[in-house]
Amino acid sequence: MEYEGAFYHVTARGNERRKIYFSEYDYQKFREYLGTAQDKYGYKLHCYVLMTNHYHILIETPNGNISKVMHYINGAYTNYVNRKRNRSGHLFQGRYKAILVDQDSYLLELSRYIHMNPVRANIVNKPEEYRNSSYRSFINGKKEDIVFRELILSMISKGKKDGLKHYKSFVEKSLAEDVENPLTKVYGGVILGGTQFIKNALSQLKDELIFRDGISGKKDIAGEWKAEDILNTLTLYFNLDSKEQLIGKKSCRDIGIYLMKKHTGLTNRKIGELIGGISYAAISKAYHRFDIKLKGDKSLVKVIKKLEDRMSHV
Repeated sequence: MEYEGAFYHVTARGNERRKIYFSEYDYQKFREYLGTAQDKYGYKLHCYVLMTNHYHILIETPNGNISKVMHYINGAYTNYVNRKRNRSGHLFQGRYKAILVDQDSYLLELSRYIHMNPVRANIVNKPEEYRNSSYRSFINGKKEDIVFRELILSMISKGKKDGLKHYKSFVEKSLAEDVENPLTKVYGGVILGGTQFIKNALSQLKDELIFRDGISGKKDIAGEWKAEDILNTLTLYFNLDSKEQLIGKKSCRDIGIYLMKKHTGLTNRKIGELIGGISYAAISKAYHRFDIKLKGDKSLVKVIKKLEDRMSHV
């Protein structure tokens, strides 16, 4: 999902969760590639943390070219490690993962989440004790050349000096409180933002981009209905007293399975959990049986059509 001015939370993990940094010099070399990519592609690095077997970076692409940026960073660093350690093959586990971020709503929260990684991993007690992140440049006057910290600091204070102090307090707040992980709110596996931001982001994509192979969560993006709404609609349509009663009636339950499979991005396992703990294999069999039955039953086709018409207004 590329467009000019987009913000991304990007992660990449070592192949089979193995190390990607083997010495302090490796961390430094990776930073050099982050800087070189800025010169080549004009992206902005807002914050980062480099862990032993993965990294997190928060970047902005004024030129809408995240694929080129990440191809260079991961490719250049992999070549460096392979040469240095006399190895070959993949260093990273598959592609990088990039989540499109609503800067106004989540940039500040994500920066805290990123900087707190070493603490959550029990490597250090305080984030400033970890050397391989951008956090130190956010709480003292020494700016790191590759990090564009001004935007995040401006979100917490108008003045630079107060910004450093307030940002430190903001991050340390999560040491004493159980702060929610912002990545639990990611939509479709690829977008983090409010409803309007999600709609605006999707409007910039062509249909073939949404459905092409390789996009994580493409079913969630394509899905228009919520499972809860489907179950409520079925309960009302069949004049039942509760969703539990609906789940107990096999014929009604199978319709629910069919509609959830057809119109949501939920996995078989998740659908099974929603309708009484049925196994994912049983969900798959129920769906295929119903699909075959539907092709030879005109009255059932009419029922599905009526239900879909009702759902279109939910």
